[in-house]
Amino acid sequence: MCPAKCGSLALHRKEFKCEPPLSKDGSVSVEILSVKTSNKAEASSCHHADITSCQAGKRPSNPAFWWINGNGEEVRWSFEDLGSLSRKFANILTEACALQRGDRVIVILPRIPEWWLANIACMRTGTVLIPGTTQLTQKDILYRLQSSKAKCIITNEVLAPAVDAVASECENLHSKLIVSQKPREGWENLKEMMKHASDNHTCVKTKHNEMMAIFFTSGTSGSPKMTGHTHSSFGLGLSVNGRFWLDLTPSDVMWNTSDTGWAKSAWSSVFSPWIQGACVFAHYLPRFEPTSILQTLCKFPITVFCSAPTAYRMLVRNDKTSSKFKSLKHCLSAGEPINPEVTEQWRNKTGLDIYEGYGQTETVLICGNFKGMKIKPGSMGKPSPAFDVKILDANGNVLPPGQEGDIGIQVLPNRPCGLFTHYIDDPTKTASTLRGNFYITGDRGYMDEDGYFWFVARSDDIILSSGYRIGPFEVECALSEHPAVAESAVVSSPDPIRGEVVKAFIVLNPDYKSHDQEQLKKEIQEHVKKTTAPYKYPRKVEFIQELPKTVSGKIKRKELKKTEWETI
Repeated sequence: MCPAKCGSLALHRKEFKCEPPLSKDGSVSVEILSVKTSNKAEASSCHHADITSCQAGKRPSNPAFWWINGNGEEVRWSFEDLGSLSRKFANILTEACALQRGDRVIVILPRIPEWWLANIACMRTGTVLIPGTTQLTQKDILYRLQSSKAKCIITNEVLAPAVDAVASECENLHSKLIVSQKPREGWENLKEMMKHASDNHTCVKTKHNEMMAIFFTSGTSGSPKMTGHTHSSFGLGLSVNGRFWLDLTPSDVMWNTSDTGWAKSAWSSVFSPWIQGACVFAHYLPRFEPTSILQTLCKFPITVFCSAPTAYRMLVRNDKTSSKFKSLKHCLSAGEPINPEVTEQWRNKTGLDIYEGYGQTETVLICGNFKGMKIKPGSMGKPSPAFDVKILDANGNVLPPGQEGDIGIQVLPNRPCGLFTHYIDDPTKTASTLRGNFYITGDRGYMDEDGYFWFVARSDDIILSSGYRIGPFEVECALSEHPAVAESAVVSSPDPIRGEVVKAFIVLNPDYKSHDQEQLKKEIQEHVKKTTAPYKYPRKVEFIQELPKTVSGKIKRKELKKTEWETI
């Protein structure tokens, strides 16, 4: 039973252990993960790379992996199928690509079945997976190849030309695999090789503290950093997400819409669902299409759905008829704070709450709203069983409820396993995240009297105006409730009297673009004054066509702020 249903997350935090049983040589025991069944049938156990080979008693009829592309094509694989196919893929990596344990492999693929096979194949071979979004530019690819010293890259025919253009500058790169129906000079064709590869492969016995994956951060505050995760930090740590937040069982069909380049896909498209024995559902969906999302939720037996706040906002705006999702029972959101108004609109249309979760590329779930727990709109919920989370002052002292501070995770004397190891090749940055016995997330927040955590802002996004501390999220929430506002970003702007003031960059909804701009600014300012504390209203407003964003879709507030302050 989920601990949230018992009403005692603290109790289960004491019980939750993420220490893999080790064999005498220090490698992870093959008996680690149990695929649970809803009828409590006896389940076999296996290493997380061999979970695909498990037979979990009497399983539901759902496949382990279910993929569609919106054009009638469909793939349904059992765990046995995943096991056989990933062993073929693993042989290709070790034989044709001559990769050895610890070598790094960059995988830049859209939501196609080969992406999931690559994840498992890398675990089988002990190679280190480095995922990348298909929105990366040639410059981005060069940066990642050179920084990671990857020996192999796997991509499709769309990005292959960009790789070829920079390959000569990447001395470590010696193997290129393309997922395509056509051959390409200088590349090995994965689809052709899979037809002839043997499915007889012995999984490498990786140790629990060996590097399993490297994720480049989204780069909201500088160049993307390489975040290292081990076979225990994500391979075992993400069991917390699947069991307690996603609340998955083998009967569930889980659809997570995250881009394959980000850690959230490891969270909810690989480890969390498969650790729980659930089905991973995937839609090719090259770009976000609200109509396609709504139709898919109606047509397929998806029980658990997770998407970004921006996606939910677009869905409620596009769902004019209140679609009926017969199978859907649990909805979740992560990536950035979700506006309470959006959750209310979603609940009115579907009858379902959105359970917000908070975490980072560096962690598994830090805080979340769990089944059976009262949801406080706008709150990140309570700490997950994986971590001891506190609000800290500048000296590392724990602050009482109601006081804003830095969100921290206790890492001494015992470091929790759901945390990254370090920033690769950046010891200074790694050291900067520690304050006393705590890892500092870089986010500001506070805890209320009931133990719920509330996000305020990234530490460097806080606005100090006339002695007031203002978080951009609360202002953006107020702005989003005005019908003219499609999107907004709030930053500090210099002011000769107040030092700095709130400035809002706003993308208008199409119906309002022809309105009198000055009058509309005054209306929006008055709206914010009435919606939140008056001192938080944006004294400066600028309408723009689009907001600068990272390739993961997060707003680059730092870029907007830099533009403001460079004009002084």
